[in-house]
Amino acid sequence: MALKLNDKYVKNFISDDELNSMASAVEEAHQKIKDKSGEGSDFLGWVDLPVNYDKEEFKRIKKAADKIKNDSKALVVIGIGGSYLGARAAIEFCTSQNYNLVSKDTPNIYFSGNSISGNSLSELVDLVKDVDFSINVISKSGTTTEPAISFRIFRDLLIKKYGEEEAAKRIYVTTDKAKGTLKEFSDKAGYETFVVPDDVGGRYSVLTAVGLLPIAVAGIDIDKMMQGAADAREAYSVCDIEKNDCYKYAAMRNILLGKGKAVELMVAYEPDFTMMNEWFKQLFGESEGKDGKGIFPSSVICSTDLHSMGQYIQDGARIMFETVVDIKTPKQDLFLEADEENLDGLNFLTNQNMSVVNRRAFQATVLAHSEGGVPNLVLELDDTNEKSLGYLIYFFEKACAVSGYVLGVNPFNQPGVESYKKNMFALLGKPGYEGDKAALEAKLN
Repeated sequence: MALKLNDKYVKNFISDDELNSMASAVEEAHQKIKDKSGEGSDFLGWVDLPVNYDKEEFKRIKKAADKIKNDSKALVVIGIGGSYLGARAAIEFCTSQNYNLVSKDTPNIYFSGNSISGNSLSELVDLVKDVDFSINVISKSGTTTEPAISFRIFRDLLIKKYGEEEAAKRIYVTTDKAKGTLKEFSDKAGYETFVVPDDVGGRYSVLTAVGLLPIAVAGIDIDKMMQGAADAREAYSVCDIEKNDCYKYAAMRNILLGKGKAVELMVAYEPDFTMMNEWFKQLFGESEGKDGKGIFPSSVICSTDLHSMGQYIQDGARIMFETVVDIKTPKQDLFLEADEENLDGLNFLTNQNMSVVNRRAFQATVLAHSEGGVPNLVLELDDTNEKSLGYLIYFFEKACAVSGYVLGVNPFNQPGVESYKKNMFALLGKPGYEGDKAALEAKLN
């Protein structure tokens, strides 16, 4: 098992009786997922995805990735929310937060279409305009404002650079199987197209073509990644709160929420986990934050953020708990040599690897926070290879679904998203929203 839940530092906050009392609610959630009887059951395709994915499309993904690696110095991945967070998180987790800066034999990967910043988009155009590049646009509909703008800009840049015919060979589209503006556009232009499955929502889509194509371009072994997810699927199919760490985590989150711990702080001690934190926040925030309910997902990277947020965590309002990802084996390590003069007073840290120092920082912090009234759940992860990544992704996906059902919400819809989208369309003057524009502008004035 690549992942283990250590609940030692939450024992003072959750009793065995409280945990056992959650068993029936967890079993009910398990059954809703198994027999597809719960709300949002049309979006349970992720459950068996690690073994039931489209093998032919998977081959095409790897072939396309090889082509991009051979003919491009850069890949621009265009998408927002689940259409980019999972891929970026996976790439940085397995390689480096500085992926584009390190020496490698794979293309630089830039993420666009996740903001409406003209400055950001202009900078990215300057970065790729003079090198061979391809684009992967990811959108179920093709009408989401942010990626649609970016796609228009980079498609036009490709056409100016290579001509219509050659540009078409450098555009890869991940969209709906049969409908939508982007699907229609792609079919007409002859772009290679991959599928966003109908039964997998965006925040659960990293193990589909949505995430797998850019991940493969980065040189990450997606076969091993899927194997890790398949192993997790098997491990977390057992409906036993004591034997299933995924279910125990989901149960403990809800117990802590009932005790007023309404904020979950995802913590890691490796900067390469930063975007995994962001992916986690969308997964749980969009799944549980509805009907006036939910645990607010936040995150820190330590020990960095101990020097900004440590004071609040230790001594602020007792409204949070921490979930700490403890990565046992780092990608690389650095041996600290002793210095004869010891002018900086650091010899007490020397003659050992930095990973040992980092672990001591983690241990010291967990003890301080838990003793200070902040429950700490620790997820012990073996390493940052592809199998561990796939395992971790599936752990969070399954835990999120179970936790959402225990909470009493539909974990697979996002009704609140439509409100701001509607307002944006109206204020931006999108055809069909004229009736709302005047009313909204009056509220602003």
